[in-house]
Amino acid sequence: MKVLVIGGGAREHALCRSLSLDPDVTALHCAPGNAGIAEVAETHPVDALDGAAVAELAASLRADLVVIGPEAPLVAGVADTLRERGFPVFGPSAEAARLEGSKAFAKDVMASANVPTARAYVCGTPEEIDEALDAFGPPYVVKDDGLAAGKGVVVTSDLAAAREHALACGRVVIEEYLDGPEVSLFAITDGETVLPLTPAQDFKRALDGDEGPNTGGMGAYSPLPWAAPKLVDEVMESVLQPTVDELRRRGTPFSGLLYAGLAITSRGVRVIEFNARFGDPETQVVLARLKTPLASVLLNAATGNLAAEPPLNWSDDAAVTVVIASHNYPGTPRTGDPIEGLAEAAEVDKAHVLHAGTRLDEDGRVVSAGGRVLSVTATGEDLATARTRAYEAVSRIRLDGSHHRTDIAEKAATS
Repeated sequence: MKVLVIGGGAREHALCRSLSLDPDVTALHCAPGNAGIAEVAETHPVDALDGAAVAELAASLRADLVVIGPEAPLVAGVADTLRERGFPVFGPSAEAARLEGSKAFAKDVMASANVPTARAYVCGTPEEIDEALDAFGPPYVVKDDGLAAGKGVVVTSDLAAAREHALACGRVVIEEYLDGPEVSLFAITDGETVLPLTPAQDFKRALDGDEGPNTGGMGAYSPLPWAAPKLVDEVMESVLQPTVDELRRRGTPFSGLLYAGLAITSRGVRVIEFNARFGDPETQVVLARLKTPLASVLLNAATGNLAAEPPLNWSDDAAVTVVIASHNYPGTPRTGDPIEGLAEAAEVDKAHVLHAGTRLDEDGRVVSAGGRVLSVTATGEDLATARTRAYEAVSRIRLDGSHHRTDIAEKAATS
């Protein structure tokens, strides 16, 4: 099988790493990729938002499967263009990807499917914003209706800050605050059959102790030793299958990766948000634990044959990933700084380094090229061991001005 992965972050590196270990994959390509992905796949320059350009690349490579990583190409309809050209695609149509592209659309789908979620108001005027903020009170949860690369949500007790963010968004969703720990649960679906993956938890805030601004994610771990044994079954029954069934009923079946961001509240499981693709950095730990070869699962989802897929096989090991971010992330990150110690980090037992924002400079050196630069991932017989290995690998990497959280999975590993 010849596989083309679209994207260039750590999520795509994790996907490429898993696909490169699959004996069924005879050729692996990634566009545009990054400096790390280039070590396991052949990379190609492409505008990932240009469906015609992506389709031309897929045709030239004679790809048997195209896997779209990021949300922006999905919302832009790249999967639709590829399907029109006859390529099996792992990733939803533009219409189905509205589940992530519009918070208001997602709320409408959840209401129709009786999926438990936070009460919310969709606001478009300053008057509506003020009414919603007043109705819910602090802490205020304000979400940009559209895509915002994981940084469109503000949770604050500061009314002025909440109002400022809401006014800057244009169309905005304001909702009740959900208490309790958060869980990310991915499911692979062909629009009918739903195959859940293993739960993970990520860390959105930039600083230790969940302080600082929201980011795209500073680390993650799996499994969740504190989660109820029946959590996945419950979410399948109350969230994932009803959502997939509702989208199919509407004539816009969702085929690809459905990501449910959940809050385990005092009143039960509630959906915080849906994403239409693998989450970053949770993918890094979920795929590190997946023993089933990945390519056939994704192809069966892309071709409507997921019901034939046997149950997924998971390692008993735990996995932890720690994100190394560039200077000033999530503000305006500094780029172009050399990254050293990558080979030394990879020498740590059961650790590997996934590239997010990297590129090769004119001298062939790996340099930073984004806000989140690396996802350092490790596995171990338990979370404490995986965590120790991940942080040992992190300690060997040198990037001027970089920062990372030191408490990823700490509470779960010691509880």
